[in-house]
Amino acid sequence: MQLKGADILLRCLQEEGVDTVFGYPGGAVLPIYDALFESSIRHILARHEQGVAHAADGYARATGKVGVCIATSGPGATNLVTGIATANMDSIPLVCFTGQVGTPLIGRDAFQEADITGITLPITKHNYLVERTEDVARTVKEAFYIARTNRPGPVVVDLPKDVMERSIDYKAGDAEVNLRGYRVMKGYNSGQVIAAVDLIKNAKRPVIYAGGGVISSDAAGELRELAQKRKIPVTTTLMGMGAIPGNSYLNLGMLGMHGTRYANYAIGEADLLIAAGVRFDDRVTGKIETFAPHARVIHIDIDAAEIGKNVDVDVPIVGQVKEVLQAINQRLEAVEQYWEWHQTIDRWKEEFPLRYGSSCEGRIMPQSVIEKICDLTQGDAIITTEVGQNQMWAAQYYKFKHARTFLTSGGLGTMGYGFPAAIGAKIGRPDLPVIDIAGDGSIQMNIQELATAVQYRLPIIICILNNQFLGMVRQWQGLFYGGRYSYTDISHQPDFVKLAEAYGAVGIRVTREEELGAALQQALRETDRPVVLDILVEREADVYPMVPPGGSLSHMLGGDEI
Repeated sequence: MQLKGADILLRCLQEEGVDTVFGYPGGAVLPIYDALFESSIRHILARHEQGVAHAADGYARATGKVGVCIATSGPGATNLVTGIATANMDSIPLVCFTGQVGTPLIGRDAFQEADITGITLPITKHNYLVERTEDVARTVKEAFYIARTNRPGPVVVDLPKDVMERSIDYKAGDAEVNLRGYRVMKGYNSGQVIAAVDLIKNAKRPVIYAGGGVISSDAAGELRELAQKRKIPVTTTLMGMGAIPGNSYLNLGMLGMHGTRYANYAIGEADLLIAAGVRFDDRVTGKIETFAPHARVIHIDIDAAEIGKNVDVDVPIVGQVKEVLQAINQRLEAVEQYWEWHQTIDRWKEEFPLRYGSSCEGRIMPQSVIEKICDLTQGDAIITTEVGQNQMWAAQYYKFKHARTFLTSGGLGTMGYGFPAAIGAKIGRPDLPVIDIAGDGSIQMNIQELATAVQYRLPIIICILNNQFLGMVRQWQGLFYGGRYSYTDISHQPDFVKLAEAYGAVGIRVTREEELGAALQQALRETDRPVVLDILVEREADVYPMVPPGGSLSHMLGGDEI
């Protein structure tokens, strides 16, 4: 059968189970878009290529599938870079197809040419430049295989225009994956599992420290089983939210720079740390020399390079988090113990709860907005965030019940991530409400995607915590730079209600605490349009508690007084 490269590409996508792609057309990808015109694959047209990448990322996080996006050559491809780097830092499986100038023009500075494989080499798991139509099917199969296996991550496939236009004889199913040097991790070291079980049985003050690897390996059920069997308190990273229900007695909340005091104190006093799917990043550990000083450490991760990279480990276990936790659980009986440890933690929870100032004198405290959203949704929603104070308040005050319901840029901290990610999440999970908790700074990074949400009739809720500042930067300037608010006042901003209406969305402004509940309920009732809630919050509310950069987790600012 004679098929063009573009037709082969779409057939291969269908073989991989792809039902949705996010993209933006251009000259170099015209053959692909011509093939898409009659394809059964759903194409979501974003309004900027950065939005394309973040939407594919949000789709992947919410569904557990590989996200797919398409952009043209040159500036189209380079506009994907921030989204690719975001996915790479958070280990999200993406396959990004970029157009390229025809093969005879490569390297000649042709119109809209960019060396996207060279540009993305440091921020992808792997990338390809396909120079022959005969290699399209094999390359696509390999790209998906690499993106979803072992530690997930983004793969870029660069497709010259003539490769997509050329016709060859094609037979479905001929492509095979044969990657020298790339082996999918299978199994684990049973001896290390036994050693881990012995440590767990003998521990008096254990803590589970769960990260994004628990979510990506669909191991939340196994982690909860371990916690409940041994009554072990659990603290999570930003990426591990939802691994244990937010209202569970065993949940300590988030640890690290803006974690709860009791989570950080528990790390400081623990005699055993069970680290699952984490990388011990600096925002979690604080001063590394003082992190978990009394604890033996079990570290479970699919990526051997992460084990021992930042923290010395007593029992390293390389393997899929889900499989390793299953093996540990099979060797552990359920017990009632650690009551002294729980008493200590209960005392910390009582003495140092998350708290904030009252919503008085007409002001709305941003934390109360998150609590109201949580009350109305009862944890049965997908929450995306932008980056900054809005992100930290969401992590602190929303009680996540399920895995894959908190979508945020953890490693890279990408402003403008949340809204396009919400679009991808809603496409992938139309059964759940999707709410983007945003700041008035971050939302303007990709606010053009309102057109996308309106076009596809997506009832996404965008809650703008509008303090007219670049809030987190302003907070750091107040704490560490003598209150010199250098270029963080953004009070000159658009009317977000009118802007929403201009795009065809619903716009609602909330200026008083008593208006908040009704506005959120109205937004949740909307069925076919996005809603923008412009919520005017206390301008100088800060995120507390906070570990100063480079400080110890045991020394936190705020949280005990406001």
